[in-house]
Formats: sequence, structure tokens, C-alpha cells
Amino acid sequence: MTKLPLGEQDLPKPLSLKKLIGPSFILLGLGLGSGEVILWPYLASNYGLGIAWAIVIGLTMQFFINMEVERYALAFGESVFVGFARLAKLLPAWFILSTFLGFGWPGIGLGGATLLGSAFNVENVQVIGIIIFLLIGVILTFGKTIYKTVERMQMILIGIGVPFILLLTFYLADASDFVVLAQGVVGQGEGFTFLPIGIAIAAFLGALAYSGAGGNLNLAQSCYIRDKGYGMGKYADKISGLFRKEGKQKFKITGNKFPETPKNLANYKKWWKVINAEHFIVFWCLGLITMLTLALLAYVTSYGQGGDTEGIMFVITEASTIGMKTFPQLGIIFLIVTGIMLCATQLTVLDSTSRIMTENFLLLTRGEEFQVSKVYYTILWIQILFGITVFSIGFDQPLTLIVLGAVLNAFAMFVYSGLLILLNNKMFSKALRPAMWRNVVMALTFVFFGVFSFMTISEKLFG
Repeated sequence: MTKLPLGEQDLPKPLSLKKLIGPSFILLGLGLGSGEVILWPYLASNYGLGIAWAIVIGLTMQFFINMEVERYALAFGESVFVGFARLAKLLPAWFILSTFLGFGWPGIGLGGATLLGSAFNVENVQVIGIIIFLLIGVILTFGKTIYKTVERMQMILIGIGVPFILLLTFYLADASDFVVLAQGVVGQGEGFTFLPIGIAIAAFLGALAYSGAGGNLNLAQSCYIRDKGYGMGKYADKISGLFRKEGKQKFKITGNKFPETPKNLANYKKWWKVINAEHFIVFWCLGLITMLTLALLAYVTSYGQGGDTEGIMFVITEASTIGMKTFPQLGIIFLIVTGIMLCATQLTVLDSTSRIMTENFLLLTRGEEFQVSKVYYTILWIQILFGITVFSIGFDQPLTLIVLGAVLNAFAMFVYSGLLILLNNKMFSKALRPAMWRNVVMALTFVFFGVFSFMTISEKLFG
């Protein structure tokens, strides 16, 4: 591998909070289609709301992980993967492998196809899944700037889907349901404290991993804030559409550092304050409201109701109950909205994973020799064709795929939590590195995901 030099530029003046909004919506949208719509509601449907405390814990851990990712990209204007490659030359190979294993399986897209198929009475959901994947490929391939395309779609998704879910939940839930939710937030369930007997550890760990984006997708935040122009990202190249003139240009994968002058240090403190505020408001606050609301909706519509709460069928049970308690068409609308949410999430997953694998491929293969758009779209369409192949062989259990991917992603989070601690304490001077209390939080996150990952592996291997 060639050396990874850092240039030098002054740190730009901080942007307003309004102009920074965008990347956190992408991460939130990624979470909506996995943890929020599927895994946490699945657990609430089967075990009640006593596990709601873990939503708060999982989302909080991911907030601090994401901010350490943003810290690096803000200061250097490059993805965190470049930083990891500076620590060890073979780490890019790990991130390619763990990203594909964690997100290559098209469980989220198949979940969306299943819900849309149910809404429109189409039995062959695999065909719907194939159409969805081809449509995603067309949207991303012909977009002008990839980041703007993804950002716009996720903001529309959240702007429509979240208010719909909130209004529906507040209509169906009564005061006693909110009391049960409040008790669950502090770990008190119906007949258990914190964890119910017999809960599937793999599904629980998966839900924790997907409290937000999850897995390596959290690391893609460094790509998104670079493309948005946070801090030193102002000087960075951006991935353009395949057929755009910009897409034929060489891509500079390395960034710049700023001299630690009083002016630059003052700007850095302002940047750090405003990006923390942006991520806290959009990702943590809105994410927490959405996740708790969807868990509550699952509880009031499918918990203790009988019927099929296995696999993704509990969402269809939710829709049926919604239709009975309101009017039938509203249940169908619920299926359509949640199905589209899953499909939009699958689009963003394919973009994020393609970005991650592209950057790490370039790091392994002396990236200056490649046009990044060609590499990105090659990887994107390989993933799309793989997903279509999975659909074509008739796999029809999206929850199984999602849980499997989530467990792998939880282990990946264990690995890179430790790497982030090492990277940000090594690369930054004393004036810029994380505060001690943030290092402690990251260390606890590292231990948490490590313990639960090995518990899950032990359960699978030894029963």
C-alpha cells in the first residue's frame, strides 16, 4: 500500500445548525428499516414492553459511537476507514468482509417486499423484491450526486412515515399502555425485570445493534458528513453519478489536517458543539421517540392477541388489528408505509455498504489508480445481483436474514468500538482528543458488545 499522506488547510468556519441537517437523517432512516420497524416491535410483540430500557441504552451507545466517527471526519475531511488503515494495513480487508457478511443478505428488502405483497395481495414476494432491487440500482446509478439523492429520499421517508406512525399509535394506545411503556424504560416488565425468561439472545443482541443504523453502517457516517461538507470535508471529493462528468475523475481518498492556531482551535470547538447538537436532536431524540412509538404500536396491536407473531408476520398481525380497530383500508396503508420504509432503508444500506467497500478496496489497491465512481457502481451492482439471486432461489424468511446480519454487526461494533478509542486518542493532539468521560463511555460500549456477542456465539455453539 502506498502511504496515506495528509495535506494541510485551515479549518473552515462552522455552518449553522440548519445547514448541517442531513447526515443524521440518513442514519436514522437506516435504523427505521431494521431495528425500529422490525426487531424492536418483534420483541415487543412477543415479550411486551419490559425490554424498552434496552432501546435507550442501544441508541445512547450508538450516539457516542457516531460522534467519535464524526470527530475524525470533521478534523481530517476523510473517512474513518482511512484512519483505520493508518493503524493497520490489513484492516480494510476486515471491513470489506464484515460489511458484506453483515449487510449483503437482502433481509430488509425482502421484508419490504413481503409487506407490500401482503398489502396488494401478491403471493410471489420474491418478484417484488427483484423489482425493488433493480429500481434501487437505477435510482442510485442515474443520480447526480449520490449523497444528495440518499439524503433527499430519507428526509422524505422520515417526514411522511414518522408522523403517520405517531398519530396512529396515539390513536390506538390508551393511558395504561403508556404507563407500561414508562415501566419498560426502567426495566420493569410483566413478570420480569430487564430480560424475560426465554428471550432469544440473538434477536435481542440484533435489536441492540440496530438501535440506529447498526454495524459498520455507523462508520459510513464519516463518508456522509464529509460529503455534506462538515469541517475539513469542505475540501474533499464526492462520489458522483456514473454518467456524470465528475464521476470520471480520480478520487482523492485522503484528507487534510489543520494547523492548531487559536483561530482554528476556536472554530473546531464551535464545530464540535453544533454537530453534537445536530446529531442529538435528529438521531437521538427523534430516534428514541420513533423507536419507542413503534414498539408501543406493536404492543397494543399484537402482544397477547394470539395469531402469528413469528417472523415478519407480526407486522401483518399489526396491520390486521389496526384495520379492525379503525377501518380496513388503514391497515393496508400501514403495510404500504412500512413496506416503503423498508425499501428506502434497503436503498440506503446498499449505498452505505457500497461506499464502505469502495473506500476499503481503494485502500487495499492503491486508490489513486481508480476512478471511484466505477468502483462504487461495480460493487453496488454486484450486491444487487447477489440480492436478486437470493430472491430467485426462493428464500422467504426476512427476519432470519435480518437477525443473522444483526448478530454479525454487533460483533463488528465490538471490534470497531475498540479501534475508534485507539484511533482518536492516537491521531489527535491533547487539545482535540476525546474527553476522559467519552473514552469511558466508549470503553463500556466496547465491553457491552463484546460480552453480548460472545454470549450469542456460545448460545449458538453450545445451546
